[in-house]
Amino acid sequence: MKLVCLGTGGYFPNDRRHTAGYLFPELGILFDAGSSAYRVIDCLQTDELDIFLSHAHLDHIVGLTFLLVPMHRKKIKTVRVHARAEDILAIKQHLLASQIFPVDIPFEYHEITGTVDLGKRGKVSTMPLRHPGGSLGYRIDWLDKSFAYITDTSWVNDYLEFVRGVDLLLHECYFPDGAEDLAELTGHSCTSQVTKLAKQAEVKHLGLIHIDPFRTDDDPIGIDAAQAIFPNTFVAEDNDELDF
Repeated sequence: MKLVCLGTGGYFPNDRRHTAGYLFPELGILFDAGSSAYRVIDCLQTDELDIFLSHAHLDHIVGLTFLLVPMHRKKIKTVRVHARAEDILAIKQHLLASQIFPVDIPFEYHEITGTVDLGKRGKVSTMPLRHPGGSLGYRIDWLDKSFAYITDTSWVNDYLEFVRGVDLLLHECYFPDGAEDLAELTGHSCTSQVTKLAKQAEVKHLGLIHIDPFRTDDDPIGIDAAQAIFPNTFVAEDNDELDF
């Protein structure tokens, strides 16, 4: 199973990282559609796309507008947007308002109310997360593989069982250790909080994502401290292709 990290940053794009997008190219499944969504068409191996949105903050949805041209040119025939009802409404009323984006995009919208069964492509389950305005965590399970995507949340152990034992956990890590108060205020997490969770949940690999865009250095979160707690930790970078 291959996952492409289209965008691994948060808040706004910089020269190193675009904002959120994680694509299973063979399955046609995308988690979030931030500024990195322009990269979808170069990787996608199907003509249908299911997009699962964590929430409707701009850094996670702005890239929906970038799919207009691939759809118009029939490179992508169908796009299904899965999200909470309030996020779908926000997208329709604001992001795609005629004053902001004057062309209709023929998305199919699906309100998430529980598990989404994609047949041979797996089952997608959700978990509410703590973040201003709310957010959803995702887990997808196949016969012998599993993956979880947790972004934009203040660290709590409510979702520990939700991610337990997954082959790969991508978890937001906007702040390094020492910024716990700011993380709590803004609805984000710090390095040791995330790595302790991964250890307790006995996940196999942990990728740290949604990196603070003001940090463009090679070690924005303190990787040595992270790996001291959970050795199988890495910082995801844009265009990484992860096999698991």
